[in-house]
Amino acid sequence: MEIDGVFSGGGMKGFAFIGVYETLEEKGYSFKRLAGTSAGALMAAFIAAGYSSRDILRLFEETELTEFLDRRKTFLPFPLSKWLLLYWRMGLYQGHVFEEWVAKKLAQRGIYTFSDLPKDKLRLIASDLTTGRLLVLPDDLDKYGIPKETFPVSKAIRMSAGLPFFFEPVKLKSLSGKNIIIDGGVLSNFPIWLFDPEHHKKLRPIIGVKLSHSLEEQPKREIKNALSLFEALFATMKDVHDARYVSRKHEKNIIFIPMEEGLTSEFSLPKEKKDALIEKGRVRAKQFLKQWTY
Repeated sequence: MEIDGVFSGGGMKGFAFIGVYETLEEKGYSFKRLAGTSAGALMAAFIAAGYSSRDILRLFEETELTEFLDRRKTFLPFPLSKWLLLYWRMGLYQGHVFEEWVAKKLAQRGIYTFSDLPKDKLRLIASDLTTGRLLVLPDDLDKYGIPKETFPVSKAIRMSAGLPFFFEPVKLKSLSGKNIIIDGGVLSNFPIWLFDPEHHKKLRPIIGVKLSHSLEEQPKREIKNALSLFEALFATMKDVHDARYVSRKHEKNIIFIPMEEGLTSEFSLPKEKKDALIEKGRVRAKQFLKQWTY
C-alpha cells in the first residue's frame, strides 16, 4: 500500500526511524510522498532516493559519525577556540563533511538535485532567521530567486539539519542578499501539516513518525534554575506549533517514540545505543500497526 510519510527532527535519536521503516517495509507499505525536518529530512531523502531500511543501516554502519564534526583549523586549542567559533561563525562545526557525505550517498542512487526526484516527492523544513520565516524546500526557493529544480538535495538536508550553535548556519544567497538558515526544528520539528487535507486533497493514508511522547504521555518538565528554564523555553517554542496541529488532526496516524533526554548531538553514540534505538522503533511501529485504521 502507498502512504505519505513524515519524519520529525531528533538528531541521533533518528536511528529509531530505521526500525520503523523496516517494519513498514515488512508489512508492504511504500512511500509516495515524504517530508521531514533535521534528522527526519535525512531519513525522508534516503527513502525518496530508493534506499531500503537495510541499505540505510549499512550506510551508517560503514560511517564513523564523529567525522561529521569538522572543526575549522585554528592555532588555538579547541576549548578556547570554540568560543570564538561560536561568536564569529555561529557554530562549532562547519557541516561540510556531513553535506558531502549526504551528496555522495544520494549520488549513488542518481539523486543530485530536486529535478532528479518525482514532483512533490520530497519536502524538507528549514528556518530562515534573516527574514524570520519557515522555509519549505524546495517549494519556497522561488521566493529567493533560486531555481528549485536545480537546487542540490544535499544542501537542503544540510540546511534542515543545521543544529543551532552546533553546526554553522548556511548562508543562502538570494536576490536580496545572504539569508542565515538553520535547523528546521526551530520552527517546525514535525511538519505533518504539509499533508493537511484542507490544503491538499488526501489521496492516500498518512503515517508520521515523531521522536517524542504522545500528548497524553508527555511528562511535565521540572524547572529549577535558569538553565532548565532555557531548555524548557526552547523545547516549547520548537514544538508548540506542531503540537497544536497534531492535537487537532493526525494523532491517530502518528507513531510516537518516547525518548530520553540527550542523545541529539551524541555523534559518538555506541553501537548498543544505536541498536536499542532501532529496536525501539521496530516495537513502536508494530504496536501502532496493530491498532491503526485509515
